[in-house]
Amino acid sequence: MLHFLGESRSSLKSDHLLQTPDTFIRTPLPGATGVEFIVHAAPRLGAAFCWMTAEFKEGGILPPALPGIQRFVYVLEGELALAEAGEGQSESLSVGRFAFMPAGIARQLCARTASRAVVIEKRYEAMSGTSQDAAQSVIVGDEASIGAEPLGGDDALRVRRLMPDGPGWDFAVNTMTYDPGAALAMVEIHVMEHGLLMLEGGGIYRLGDNWYPVTAGDFIWMAPYCPQWFGALGKTPAKYLIYKDWYRHPLGA
Repeated sequence: MLHFLGESRSSLKSDHLLQTPDTFIRTPLPGATGVEFIVHAAPRLGAAFCWMTAEFKEGGILPPALPGIQRFVYVLEGELALAEAGEGQSESLSVGRFAFMPAGIARQLCARTASRAVVIEKRYEAMSGTSQDAAQSVIVGDEASIGAEPLGGDDALRVRRLMPDGPGWDFAVNTMTYDPGAALAMVEIHVMEHGLLMLEGGGIYRLGDNWYPVTAGDFIWMAPYCPQWFGALGKTPAKYLIYKDWYRHPLGA
């Protein structure tokens, strides 16, 4: 699609990024074959994690994460096989299924069909007095099988928690679904940073002192303490996948 005089909804500020599909750029990464990546958030942006969309050709392979790096995968399209490198047995990941691989546990992904998936990577932060072993199990799940919880008692805004909660885990990934007209009850300002991909529907996102129309396919990064608020618009629910760092002292102790 041609831009008219460079117009786009995409916007980069000191404490947030709205990245729309018309500005996505694909890049290869070392070790992966038959896969292209859209790197949405990374340390060069100021993020303490990496959020990518991986686009697989049929048979494409994403090797295990680098040493010390945790990886979370959520399938958007197609079907992936999760397996130990060189092993015959594998776990099937279809649309809406997800997997978490702790640092030090090698798993590769192979595309059984042309596929797209969210890939979130973060260096593991050990907590004083806590062993990384507490988070050393591979997790495979299906979002549809996880019970939805109302946020703050509001049945029109529902959260599904895809990661375990506890001292062994240093980040969380959830989906949030808003009925038409539902909104966050407050403008949030907090120490966690976020990555967010709009999966369905749309609405208005406040980021800092800016207000943005957003829709399915848009990516958002929010730095710590970025003021944030969302309200769903339209006749269908709005849904997004969201990351936050979690369960660690701000001083790193």
